[in-house]
Amino acid sequence: MAFPTLNEVEEKCHQLSQHYEIDDERFFSIIEHWDESDGSADEKLMKSFQALLNQVSVEMDKMDQFMNMTPTCQMGCAFCCYFPIIVTELEAKLIIQAIHDMPPARKNKIINNLKQYEHDQKEKLMVARSIDFKEHDAFKAKYRQLDLPCPLLDLETNACLAYEVRPIPCRTYVNYLDPKICENERMPNETVSFDFLYHPYFEAFNTFLQWLYEDGEETTVDYPTDLFKEDYLINWISADIFS
Repeated sequence: MAFPTLNEVEEKCHQLSQHYEIDDERFFSIIEHWDESDGSADEKLMKSFQALLNQVSVEMDKMDQFMNMTPTCQMGCAFCCYFPIIVTELEAKLIIQAIHDMPPARKNKIINNLKQYEHDQKEKLMVARSIDFKEHDAFKAKYRQLDLPCPLLDLETNACLAYEVRPIPCRTYVNYLDPKICENERMPNETVSFDFLYHPYFEAFNTFLQWLYEDGEETTVDYPTDLFKEDYLINWISADIFS
């Protein structure tokens, strides 16, 4: 199979940055739809969260079509699942709630996976948690050297245990070149992260929370604190939060 060259990928990404327009209106229509829907504030918040995440994935697909490129990322390829994933407390709460709401068998599988993870990765977790991502310029490389998997990665199948609510960093990181690049390098320079998709996602999320707050609707979220407090996913999710 012939893969594009790095120069070709860089040129395509440059064209994307110059000419592609994100469908901001679609992000807004999602929160507008769920704001007008029936249900509790927490239910509407969860539905909005899942729909906004899905829209990020939709935008990724549209961008691939615009560039006429296909990611070489495949099921079972989990090298990116060893990078530090940083999410807000709001997102962490919603991911945890989504797991709580899963069928018992699936929920229990995740809890058991977390228990085993915390036992097997105890020493690496201690080191990872000592890496300050706000102060340490090279924190990604230092974290990646640990070869610490995501707590939601099934090491037997290399599949995400909470795939439909995987956070935005997992959705916007992609490889268009030979997948062996990710296998051979811990920190490949050839991969792409479309960080600019964070903006419409968080802008819509913040707007939706403002609406809930202004309407006096009570949720389990502490707004605005939870939207701006960030930490490693490994610090938000553990087996004991499900006990």
